[in-house]
Amino acid sequence: MKLSAIAAATLTAAVAVPASAEISDGKVKIGILNDQSGVYADFGGKWSFEAAKMAAEDFGGKVLDAPIEIVTADHQNKPDIASNIARQWYDREQVDSIMELTTSSVALAVQGISKSKKKINLVTGAATTELTGKQCSPYGFHWAYDTHALAVGTGGALVSQGGDSWYFLTADYAFGYSLEEQTSKFVKSKGGEVKGAVRHPLASTDYSSFLLQAQSSGAKVIGLANAGLDTANSIKQAAEFGIVAGGQRLAALLFTLAEVHGLGLDAAQGLTLTESFYWDRDDKSREFGERFFKRTGRMPNMVHAGTYSGVMQYLKAIEKAGTDATEPVAKAMHELPVDDVFARNAKVGANGRLISDVYLMEVKKPEESSRPWDYYKVLATVPGDEAYIKPADSGCELVGQ
Repeated sequence: MKLSAIAAATLTAAVAVPASAEISDGKVKIGILNDQSGVYADFGGKWSFEAAKMAAEDFGGKVLDAPIEIVTADHQNKPDIASNIARQWYDREQVDSIMELTTSSVALAVQGISKSKKKINLVTGAATTELTGKQCSPYGFHWAYDTHALAVGTGGALVSQGGDSWYFLTADYAFGYSLEEQTSKFVKSKGGEVKGAVRHPLASTDYSSFLLQAQSSGAKVIGLANAGLDTANSIKQAAEFGIVAGGQRLAALLFTLAEVHGLGLDAAQGLTLTESFYWDRDDKSREFGERFFKRTGRMPNMVHAGTYSGVMQYLKAIEKAGTDATEPVAKAMHELPVDDVFARNAKVGANGRLISDVYLMEVKKPEESSRPWDYYKVLATVPGDEAYIKPADSGCELVGQ
């Protein structure tokens, strides 16, 4: 197994404080497991690790008098590598909870391991609704976004604006399938038509054949059911083929501030997308964004801010439960409301899904941006109860128990 260098931050004073008897192993240890070297390195990556450290620091560096430790590793978008790291962390390195988990196939694998070992996992970087659907876990939580919220936001907006025929360019793994399926359902429910789809391997470099198929479909909207560099490269190559100039629209179904920054406003302008966080939305988000910028040199996207929120919720739950034992902490995570820099007046559903508002965004034209990272216009707010599948309809066996 190839394991990336693991960075650790132990947030304690120089003199160790005796840990509470209610804390196992004398500390609370959280693992941030994600892609730090591949197509999603900016999407989450080391920046999510920084967000997690910020949360631990803001909490005071300890909980119930026990030090908080944050560790991280690169799963390289491979479920087998992620699974091996998760087992090593749980079995030999005293990790209490694993979070972030970019890439749906990875998140599902690690959630399965966490469930079997009765450990809490919290996903902010993966999108599939299966995490809180048929593969839900009493110890699993899903923060930030999912494919249903993206479909309701971006898909609904474009259909209402006349984009009523779609063709999908889809990443060939669980996340892409789920995003295509959810968006297709929503497009059809609004009276739209899906003309077809083509699938591409993760981390492709040449999208020409896929884009030509999408172009020849005659669909008004080409839905990019991919993420990270896959989406950015799709957009760049679509420009070379004159797809948008020819009258078709591109819908970036999962595209965040990090990818807009990497692509630049010249290429990204006019894209419609959905995020559950924007640093420049209000005073609270701006304050967090500016603190994050000072330590990273970039503004946070929804994955980074969601990771901060998830770590804070976990630490608050330990404090409320008076222990880091899994069952009472999971119960407290469900009971506690979420009102922080990421989400306002949000709640955790019985299936582990955080139900919070999401925002329909349009990427600004270069002349509309007044300063660095001023990239979005907020077109609409989609209430959490509309954005996410109702727990009772999610297929999760835990609902109603």
